[in-house]
Amino acid sequence: MPVSGLTPRSVAIVDDDPAIRLALTRLVGSLGYAAMPFETGGHLLAALSAVEPGCVVTDLQMPGLSGLDLLRQLRLHRPRLRVILVTAYPSDANRRRALACGAFAYLAKPFEAEELERCLASVFDTP
Repeated sequence: MPVSGLTPRSVAIVDDDPAIRLALTRLVGSLGYAAMPFETGGHLLAALSAVEPGCVVTDLQMPGLSGLDLLRQLRLHRPRLRVILVTAYPSDANRRRALACGAFAYLAKPFEAEELERCLASVFDTP
């Protein structure tokens, strides 16, 4: 049974870089999902009372609330919400931390559209 306010095939995009945010929004839209762009993790958290995405794709390194901090906050408020972390500065330590905190996936930028497509398909096909 769907959760009230849940848009099952919607994806929140969180990235402080406007060009990356726009590119991800367009990519997610081209894959058939409703994209909801946010400049910061704080903006997404503030919007969660009105919207509930089916997934979050967030940059790892952002000023203020990092992607990892956002993931931790989402675990507290929306523990079943799946989060995909993306970063231009991948490291094994960050990958381990992200997965230990409950990230659904960890992608290194630049990534192929097919990588994100597979991740999103897994998110929405997994109960």
